[in-house]
Amino acid sequence: MKRRDFLKNVTTLVVVPAIVNKISAKSFDPLQALTAIANADNTDRVLVLIQLKGGNDGLNMVIPINQYDAYYNARSNIAINKSAILSLSAYPDTGLHPAMTGIQEKFNADKVKIIQSVSYPNPNFSHFRATDIWMSASDPNQVISTGWDGRYLDSGYPNFPTGYPNAQMPDPLAIEIGSTLSLVFQGAQMNLSFSVSDPTNFYNLINGIQDTVPNTPAGKELAFIRTTASQSNAYGAVIKNAANNVLVQSSSYPTQGTNSLADQLKIVARLIAGGLKTKIYMVNLGSFDTHNSQVNTTNTSIGTHANLLGKLSDAISAFMTDLDYLNISNRVLGMTFSEFGRRIKSNSSNGTDHGVAAPMFVFGNSVVPGILGSNPNIPASATVNDNVAMQYDFRSIYASILEQWFGVNSTLVDTLMLKSFQRLPIVKTVGTAINYVHDDKSLLSNYPNPFSDFTTIKFETQGEHILIEIYDIEGHKLNTLVDREYESGIYTVTFTASSLPAGIYYARLQNKTIQQTLTLIKK
Repeated sequence: MKRRDFLKNVTTLVVVPAIVNKISAKSFDPLQALTAIANADNTDRVLVLIQLKGGNDGLNMVIPINQYDAYYNARSNIAINKSAILSLSAYPDTGLHPAMTGIQEKFNADKVKIIQSVSYPNPNFSHFRATDIWMSASDPNQVISTGWDGRYLDSGYPNFPTGYPNAQMPDPLAIEIGSTLSLVFQGAQMNLSFSVSDPTNFYNLINGIQDTVPNTPAGKELAFIRTTASQSNAYGAVIKNAANNVLVQSSSYPTQGTNSLADQLKIVARLIAGGLKTKIYMVNLGSFDTHNSQVNTTNTSIGTHANLLGKLSDAISAFMTDLDYLNISNRVLGMTFSEFGRRIKSNSSNGTDHGVAAPMFVFGNSVVPGILGSNPNIPASATVNDNVAMQYDFRSIYASILEQWFGVNSTLVDTLMLKSFQRLPIVKTVGTAINYVHDDKSLLSNYPNPFSDFTTIKFETQGEHILIEIYDIEGHKLNTLVDREYESGIYTVTFTASSLPAGIYYARLQNKTIQQTLTLIKK
């Protein structure tokens, strides 16, 4: 086949997607401008998303010291020895996995926020579907083709890619490292991110190195396509220039090749410091799907999960140290997430099975430090069906970051998130003061407990809107008992459960920035 005929047949591949040493950026038809776009943010703030692929076991990451006996009874074959748990300043009831010394140091320096028991109502336990839900911020019964960050970027940069790059936004809107293009950055018409498949290919790009091709006619055509794509790709040059602006970084990172997450974050720090105006980066670490051999049977502080948590902790710590070294730490906020948590009770294979909720970390100089929420309630005799009850909907965290970090108008945030979600105290530099009660104070109680057919739930509020929902141990929402405005005071509501089987249920209270759960036992 002649080259001109070959190109005639593959032109679409060169442009959609364009391929530059395995660095791809999709191009489709131009976007139509979205309506009701207002107050698009034009700050230099950056958000870094860290995806923990596979479903992280939150109970062995953030450990409830004040319920250690119940925790140990539920998972004696994988429980972390109490003496090995890392302490957290001002939070004696909660500790970290012993592999997470880097996060411990940053937490105790007021640069990390732990958000307890994050999930969503009626969770899905399929890796693929659950990941789509977290990426799109949809309800579990909805299939949404756009991502929450894609909608955000659409709102601020309408009609992309038509007219881009330009003087106001010469750089990629979002960059994914160690990943193909994901749903999180999918906009109404196209994906708005630029994907770097792995750190090696990033360094090949900035050093002008191409993978070798076979000495065949097809190999020669592939080399030609790569060259053509590289020349036509508007962002390859700006990424290379940004990288070349930073030749020295902190020595805090692990040796290259020993920690894939650290390798990815090192690139992110380099590009931010190099001058890219890119708003959002996403990196990943896996696999957290620890159904078996989660720990070393002779020492539960080491093993598969410990290795993953150690890499996570070391990478974030090194990244934050590098941000300080490069004098850009005030510009960056980071967040971890995983598609679901694991069950309270371990299985017989020294692992944990898919579960409802797990903690998230948000880190940076601007976080409201500490722990949001309380330690999960662990039954004295947990069964294989028991789950960590949800305290916080992950979409509340997304909405809070969009509003508090990027300064997106509150009304637009609700549009981008597909509905209104409660805002949480995550970023210190919000324009409006956030007042909230420390979650150590219990606002929920019930009597009798255990109960047969009904129980009276007593709740305390500072006023404003109150939401009380009932969930089963699988995270399914069964009932909404209260959903209205209240004046400050103490109130009661009756939960009638005569049609429900005996077992454990959870009442979940939401009031202002507070969310708490209460264990209800029907006999």
